[in-house]
Amino acid sequence: MATVDIVIPCYNYGRFLEGCVNSVLSQSISDIRVLIIDDASSDGSQAIGEALAASDARVSFISHPQNRGHIKTYNEGIDWLESDYFLLLSADDLLVPHALERASVIMDENPDVVLTHGDGIAWREDTPFPVEIGIGDGLWNRQDLIGEFCANGANLVTTPTAIVRTSAQKSIGGYETDLPHSADMAMWLKFAAIGSVARIHAVQAIYRLHSSNMSGHYCADRMPDYEQRRAAFEKFFRSTHNLPSHAGALEAQAYRILAGKAYWTGIGQLLRGRARNAAALLRFATSLESQLYFFPPFRQLLQTAPVARMLGSLRA
Repeated sequence: MATVDIVIPCYNYGRFLEGCVNSVLSQSISDIRVLIIDDASSDGSQAIGEALAASDARVSFISHPQNRGHIKTYNEGIDWLESDYFLLLSADDLLVPHALERASVIMDENPDVVLTHGDGIAWREDTPFPVEIGIGDGLWNRQDLIGEFCANGANLVTTPTAIVRTSAQKSIGGYETDLPHSADMAMWLKFAAIGSVARIHAVQAIYRLHSSNMSGHYCADRMPDYEQRRAAFEKFFRSTHNLPSHAGALEAQAYRILAGKAYWTGIGQLLRGRARNAAALLRFATSLESQLYFFPPFRQLLQTAPVARMLGSLRA
């Protein structure tokens, strides 16, 4: 029977911690270990984590005397791993029933699969809990993750759904300290370079939207987000040895798509009167794709949701 290790980093998410841990302990797979790592929270997370560890032998708890940051905390969790499979689950997220079982069955039966992921549901606590999540039909497919990342210029893996093979994680190593906001994107690319990726057609996790989401604060200013995505692609294509034979074309595509997205974001900022943000985004876009000085990427504009809706209404 498969064994699964779940690392739950926590920084001032004490109010969410019990729900997160219970969503793991109630999974259909019982042979699990949970490690809560409190990164010097100031909200009482330590007391909650200690109580959870005392109430179930499967749960362990570590508390940092000083804040180390999320990347070092993640990597500390990776050093702790021993089980067959591994999930890094933020303390403000929740697993849905059977998520671990679905992923572990796929990896048990397919030794080439090193990463599984599925759908995630966003949930704001001022809205009803998403109870109609179903359990999926068990369908999955092998995914060309590198190709799809490059075609979209973005991370397409919902992190709380990403359950990986521990041996692969150990061979890849930890998260990149110089990619604080795209280390997960870089990690999934590295997994896809050494094995198969399984896309599960089922909801695997629920991620909360709340005022203290780290990613929400960060992505409010789009420029750093684009810079970190570019850095993740650059690091992957420069430092990975077992790249696809058409890696050069993939890298060029990634930068072209990323440039186009940054360009239209910059135009949007300009129309909102945010000239400084707009200038930074447009400089970034043209640094990746110099022809944008003369030829705006209208094809990408046509693919954006608002324009697609407008064109659909005209055709109706």
